Order: sequence, then structure tokens, then C-alpha cells
Amino acid sequence: MPKVVKVKNKAPAEVQITAEQLLREAKERDLEILPPPPKQKISDPDELADYQHRKRKAFEDSLRKNRTVISNWIKYAQWEESQKEVQRARSIYERALDVDHRNIILWLRYAEMEMRNRQVNHARNLWDRAVTVLPRANQFWYKYTYMEEMLGNVAGARQVFDRWMEWEPDEQAWLTYIKFELRYKETDRARRIYEKFVSVHPDIRNWIKFARFEEQHGFISGTRGVFERAVEFFGDELMDEKLFLAFAKFEEGQREHDRARVIYKYALQHIPKNRTQELYKAYTIHEKKYGDRTGIEDVIVSKRKFQYEEEVKANPNNYDAWFDYLRLVESEGDLEVIRETYERAIANVPPTKEKSFWRRYIYLWINYALFEELEAEDVKRTRQVYKYCLELLPHKHFTFSKIWLLYAHFEIRNKNLTAARKSLGMALGMCPKDKLFRGYIELEIKLREFDRCRILYQKFLEFGPENCVTWMRFAELEMSLGDADRARAIYELAVNQPRLDMPELLWKAYIDFEVGLSGTDKARALYERLLERTLHVKVWMSYAQFEMSASEEGNVLARQVYERANQSLRGAGEKEERILLLEAWRDFETQNGDKESLENVLQKMPRRVKKRQRVQADDGTEEGWEEIFDYIFPEDEATKQNLKVLEMAKAWKKQKAKAEEEGEERKAEK
Repeated sequence: MPKVVKVKNKAPAEVQITAEQLLREAKERDLEILPPPPKQKISDPDELADYQHRKRKAFEDSLRKNRTVISNWIKYAQWEESQKEVQRARSIYERALDVDHRNIILWLRYAEMEMRNRQVNHARNLWDRAVTVLPRANQFWYKYTYMEEMLGNVAGARQVFDRWMEWEPDEQAWLTYIKFELRYKETDRARRIYEKFVSVHPDIRNWIKFARFEEQHGFISGTRGVFERAVEFFGDELMDEKLFLAFAKFEEGQREHDRARVIYKYALQHIPKNRTQELYKAYTIHEKKYGDRTGIEDVIVSKRKFQYEEEVKANPNNYDAWFDYLRLVESEGDLEVIRETYERAIANVPPTKEKSFWRRYIYLWINYALFEELEAEDVKRTRQVYKYCLELLPHKHFTFSKIWLLYAHFEIRNKNLTAARKSLGMALGMCPKDKLFRGYIELEIKLREFDRCRILYQKFLEFGPENCVTWMRFAELEMSLGDADRARAIYELAVNQPRLDMPELLWKAYIDFEVGLSGTDKARALYERLLERTLHVKVWMSYAQFEMSASEEGNVLARQVYERANQSLRGAGEKEERILLLEAWRDFETQNGDKESLENVLQKMPRRVKKRQRVQADDGTEEGWEEIFDYIFPEDEATKQNLKVLEMAKAWKKQKAKAEEEGEERKAEK
């Protein structure tokens, strides 16, 4: 065995060499670059033959190894071509085509070789074979036609193009054919090609190109005909704003502004609104340039209609948008369009039976009915609108008095009083409401049917006996008819009701009624009855003002009322109301009393003091102190002092009795 050398020093070297450093040094010193082979100079035919033999052998060997690598075939053929061996290069290309006849690059290199060597017939035959084998390879057709055109064979190039067009290639191929014909001023041929082009590729931009071709060559009627055929071809379903924009711009360029305006309007009417933004802009600009005020307004109206359509489409229950839309449509005056829009609007019934959702919706029906009556003047349709609306409303949950009353007034305007009364009676039977009763009563008052009014008021009071306004209106009706006794009886029934919503108004109306009839004693009796029910300061003040103006001794009676009121409120402990009363009393004495009476009232006026009191939270804990203002009345202080004297007297008497008892006990003990 060989002797293993042991490493004695295992410490790292001072200079470390990394793999990167080794590679960098190798790159700097060019250690891996081999010197180029020496150039061989061929000086005689034998050396050339030997060189060609070696190269051909190398190419053939590479082809035997892998026949499917087309790049090897191409290199082989190009080398033969460089040796001026065109026949051999042609043979190699043919052998390559036997291997892969669908390789486009192979065909292109083969044909280019033939053209470089000016083998025109060979190249023509080769292109013919190529387009026969691969008719969908557009490169072959482009190269073929270009070669024929460069050779000046225009008829041959045209034949190639015709053969190509039979395969219905893409749009660029057709445009290339058209440009070819235009280069030779063959406008009619180019037009026929365009005819076939738009039939094979019926796209809007191709029709527009066709029209622009006609326009550029001065065929104005032909251009207009192309646009009209395009509009007819696409119909209403496949319309696009680009076609109409181009058509309108053409007419505008020909100064046919009326034609352009008709095109814009036709397009806006037939194309869906969400695809006409650019059309609206162009129409607006056109009208601003060439239109009058009416035309500009039409454009703006159309744009607003589109906006409203988008809003109601996004939210059909947006009734505010429907109102704006209907107002805009009504301004145009087209009855059928207006009715159709109203029908679309009222078809969006609120989804729930809550009155808040119906408040805006019901005005659609009201506006519809008013439009049919006032604008369309169609009484039959108006009656149908009202009836359909009343059938739609869920009267068991809620109703709208307005619609019942509008229907009744409509029938009266058409001299159909029976139908009006029948509808209002039906409304009161199905869903009685205060507004319905009042509207029905006002209607009968205008018709001077007072007996019916009395019956309606009786029904109204049976429905809501606590409604003070109804009692007052009923009494006012009887008073206007000159029957004071009936009015007084109504007021008596009203004030004796156990429950009223605004009793102060009712009593005031009753008292004013008696005062108006010069019934001072009855009015005074009413005040006394009212004070038995309430001691409110306003009642006392009103009573005092009544006494002051009722008789010659009014000041004395009013002063007595103020004194009674002061005593009453003093006993009730109502300080704020008592202050109001004293201020009113003071004003009364200032105007109608003397110094003594005024001084008497001023002595009763309270004193304002500041106090502190504890503040307690809701849970009973103390939160600190707060300052409040309180009023101290002189009368209350005098009463408190008298009470203190009485308390001291009682305490002294009790102490004296106790001392006498103790004295008697001592005597008994002795």
C-alpha cells in the first residue's frame, strides 16, 4: 500500500482562494478560448473538389442523423447556392419538402432562392405549388402577388388575388387587393372588391371604409347609398353608434344638416340608451353649431330622458325620478308617450303595505288622473284611472283621503253628484277618517244640503266623540243657520263628554259663543263651571278680562276674580302660575286701579332667592350640589311666622302642664 501522507499543519492558509476567484482568473487569462482554425486558401480545382466533398459528406451525415431538423436542410441548400450549384440546392430543397411539405419557412427559402437567381418560371411554379398546398398561409400569397407586380405582370397578379379571395382571407388581404387596384387607377374594380369584402366581412368598420372610399373618389350618392345599405343590413338589433356617427359626419361635411339631424334622431330612437353616449355628444355639438334654439333643447331633452331612463331602470321604485321623467315627457306633448310612461310608472307598486312607502307613489296616480282630465280631456279614462287606483289601495291597512275627495270632485265637475256621494259614502264605510268626513261635509255645505251636513256631523261625532274641532264646527254650522239653541245644545253635549282632545279650545269657543249672544250671566256661569274642573292660571286671567269688559263694575269684579285666583293658587302651591297671575294683576291695577290697590298687589309680589340643593342620580347616589332659584311670597312668610308663634305657645303650655304635675307629685310624697 502506498504511504499516506499526513497533514501536519491543519491551520487555514493566510490567503484563501475561492471558486469565483479561480473562474475570474481563467476568464482574464483566456484559458478556455481556443484559437480559430487556420484559413484555408483553395488554389486549384482539386482542392475545391476535395473541400466540397468533405462539406457535402458532413451535411449528409448530419441529415442521416436527424432528417426532421429543417434548419440543417436549409443550411445545406444555402451552402450549395453559395457554391453556385443552384441545381443541387434545388434538389436539396425538394428532398426537404418530401420530409416536411407543410413547413412555411422551407417554402419561403426555396422561393427566395429561385428569385435571387432570377429563375422566374421556377419561382412562379414554386409559389403556385405553395399556395395550392397551404392556401391559408397568407405569406405565400403576399410574396406571390408582390413578385408578379414587380415583374410588371399586373394581369397575373390580379389572377393571383382573385384565386386568393376565393378562400375568403382576413380583412388585410382584401384591403391589400383594393390598394393594388387603386395603384393602377382601377376604381370600378376596387368598388366591386369592396362589395365582396363587406359581404364576406360584414363588420361596421368595413362598411365605413367602403363609404369613405366612395367619398374620397367623389361619389357622394354612392357614399350615401353605402351608408343606407349598411343601416338596412344591420337592422334594429345590431345597430351601432359608430355607423351613425360616420353617416352623420358625412352629411354634415356635405352641408346637409337636416339629413344629419334626422340621422341623429333616428339613431337615438332605435339604439339602446346605454350605447349612445358618443352619439349624444356629437348630436349636441352639431346642434350647437348648426341648429336653432329648438334643436338644442331637443338634444338636451333627449339626454335628460336617457338619464331618467337609467335612474328608473336602476331603481324602479325611485318615484322622484319618475316625477321628473313624467314632467319632461309631458313638456313634449305626445299623448301616447305620456300615457305609456305613466303606465310604466304606476306599475311599480310599493313592495310592502306600509303607508310611508305609498305616500310618493299615490301622487303618480293623482298626476295621471289630472293629466287625463285637464290635458287629454278624456273623462272616461280619468274615471278609469281613479277606479283602478281605489281598487289597488289596501283599505284594510290604510287609505288616502285625498284620492277619494279628488274622485268625488271630479264626478261633481262632470255633473254626476250621485256617483260622488256614493264614492264618499263607500269611503266612510270602508275606512272612515277625519279628513274624509270634513271633505264630505264641506262638499255638502257648498251644495247647501244642510240636513245632510247634520247627518254627517252626527256620524262624524259617533266616529270620534273626543274631537273638539268637530263639535265646534258643528256648532258654528248651526249658528250660521241662525239656530242658537241647537248650537248651545251641541256645546253642552261637547263639554259633558268624558274625554276630549283639546278641552280648552272647546270651552273658549262656548264662552265666546255666549258672549257673542250677549249672555253675560251664562258666560259667567260657564267660567264658574270651568273653574270647578280646572284651576289653571290662564282660565283665571281670561275670567278677569271677561269681567273687566262685561259690565260697568267690571274693575271691581275683575279684582275679586284676581283675589280668588290668588287664594286658590296659593292653596295649590303653584308658584310659577301664581307669579304669572300677580304680574297680570299688577298690570291691571297699573291701568285701572289706584295707588292703594297697586301697593296692595306689589306687597304680594314674591322675592327671588338663590338656594342650594343636593343632586341625586337615578340609582340614589349623591352627585353633589346645584344652585336653583326659588320665589318666596310675603303672605307665605307671615303664615310661617304665625305658625311658629303657635308652636311656641303649645310648647310653653305643655311645659307648664308638666311642671304642675311634678309639683302635685311632690306634695303627695310629703
